[in-house]
Amino acid sequence: MTDIHALNREFARYDQVEKSHTYRLAEHDSDVFDEDYEIATLDIAPFLHGDARDKAKFVDQFGAAVQEIGFSVLTGHGVDMSLYEEMHDLVVEFFESQSLDQKMQFRAERQGSVNQGYFPIEETSDIHPDQVEGWVMCRRAFDLDQTPDFKAAQFWPDTKFEREFRRLVLSHERLFKPITQAMLQSLGCDPHLYDEKLTQTNFGLRLNYYPPLNDSQVQTGAGRLLGHEDVDLFTLLPAPRVDGLQVWNHRSGKWVRLKAPPGSLIINTGDYMQRISNDRLPSTTHRVGNPADGSCSSTPRISFPMAVYVWEDEILDVLPGLGEPRYEPIKAINFHTRSTAKFYGDDYAVES
Repeated sequence: MTDIHALNREFARYDQVEKSHTYRLAEHDSDVFDEDYEIATLDIAPFLHGDARDKAKFVDQFGAAVQEIGFSVLTGHGVDMSLYEEMHDLVVEFFESQSLDQKMQFRAERQGSVNQGYFPIEETSDIHPDQVEGWVMCRRAFDLDQTPDFKAAQFWPDTKFEREFRRLVLSHERLFKPITQAMLQSLGCDPHLYDEKLTQTNFGLRLNYYPPLNDSQVQTGAGRLLGHEDVDLFTLLPAPRVDGLQVWNHRSGKWVRLKAPPGSLIINTGDYMQRISNDRLPSTTHRVGNPADGSCSSTPRISFPMAVYVWEDEILDVLPGLGEPRYEPIKAINFHTRSTAKFYGDDYAVES
């Protein structure tokens, strides 16, 4: 495991898309923050329910925001805020009701492209001692297709959690295609190019439990989650109750503190999207630091982002009409695991 002052450039050999900037994995006194920059908050309801003019207006605003910084905050998405409140409490129960020995029975291992299962605190990755426990479930862990041979106990310590978190998955899954369509339309592409690939596609639902930190943990400077870029098409993150999310503005070279309204969805593009968009939609660096109000010493931070992938055999190639391709076509499993080998070790990469 590397030290808390490590730079991202130490791991550049794993990058599968262009990432030329340099940053520390954890927050540092030398970091510069842009306190005036505001990431766009947009109402997606006109795109979901409006006419062609409504859709075009949203696409212009959304596309501009995502091309500018790779992030946007969406309201009007149709997911009831009460579901997010229930999921918050469920994540707390999920982590606090199990002993470490019980959790370790589900220690994360690669299934397809995704490292699925439990990540102990300070072991989110091999390269940084993050102050977070995590649990990742991909589509294989949910009985979404109601198959008779599905065995929830293979993935879950208590099968009730599969049923409950499935509600969140189903609510977000219906947004996969509209969000992708808006992104593709903003690039001037056929908005439906990925409709088939996103039909019952794979994803990664990650439950994050950031426990309260004691003084010695705060003083280490390790931070709650290292700076990174997501490896997916995009991520849906319900606005957390506790602050801490920091976004790198690649245009200004400064960090932005993202505070989203309760009930909103934070959207950010990942490596898959940067590759197929020929670098038009950036995979933006972000991390979780300690909130400025000091609440990290008394209050756990909960988040449950959902990463949108495509299945392992799909080919990631540059979309038509976006100029000379900067990247060769590549199978998703090779692309995904070569990138995430940075976190899990070189043996994680699939090269066949």
